[in-house]
Amino acid sequence: MKIRAVLTAATALTALTFTLLCAGPTDAQTDGMKPVALKKPDLTRKAALMEALSKRMSTREFGAKKLSEQDLSDLLWAGNGINRPDKGGRTAPSARNVQDIDIYVVTAEGAYLYDAKKNELTPAASGDHRAVIAPQQPSVAAAPVSLLLVSDYSRFPGGANDAGTVSMAAIDAGTVSQNIALFCAAAGLATVPRAMIDTEKTAAALKLKPTQKIILHHPVGYPK
Repeated sequence: MKIRAVLTAATALTALTFTLLCAGPTDAQTDGMKPVALKKPDLTRKAALMEALSKRMSTREFGAKKLSEQDLSDLLWAGNGINRPDKGGRTAPSARNVQDIDIYVVTAEGAYLYDAKKNELTPAASGDHRAVIAPQQPSVAAAPVSLLLVSDYSRFPGGANDAGTVSMAAIDAGTVSQNIALFCAAAGLATVPRAMIDTEKTAAALKLKPTQKIILHHPVGYPK
C-alpha cells in the first residue's frame, strides 16, 4: 500500500510539473500586467523596397525616446504579422508553414508576447529584462524595445529531436529578421540583428518552455 501511495504521489507530481511547464505565465510572474492592444497596422505607409534596401544598416546606438504606438504596431506586423486573414498567412514564410517563430517584445515596463491573431501584446514577465539579453553591450540594452525571435520546436512534425528542425527554425527566424530590418530602414528606425544573447538567463526571465529556443535579438529604437 505504501508503495502504491508513493507511486500515486509521484505520478501526480509529474503531471503537475508538466502542466506548469506547458501553461502560460501566472499572475505572479506577470505581476498584474494587462494585455496591450496594438493599433491597426498602417498599410498605406509609403516605402519603396529598393530605397529600404539601400538604407538598411546595423546600428548599435539608440535614442531614449520610446517608439510610438503606431511604429511599434507596424514593426511587429511587418516582422511576422498576418497579411491574409482568411488563411492566417504571415508576412514571413516558415518551413512547412508551421509558423514556429514568436516575437517577444521586451521593454522597460515588462516582456510581452506578440499575438498576431489578436493584434495585441500578451504579458509574459514583469520587470525590465533588456540588460539580461545583452549584458555585455549597454548601448544595445538601452534600446527602448528589444525583439526576441523565438522558435517553438514543438510545432515542427519531428520536434526538437529532428535533425532538420534546428536549420529550418534558423531560416524561419532569418526571414522575420529581414522583415524587421527592412521595415526599420524604411521607417527611419535603428536596429541590428544579434545572436550574442545570454539565452539561458533570458529564457528563465521570460519563463520560456523547454521547447522554445531563442535565436535572434533585434534591439529597436529611433536613431541617436
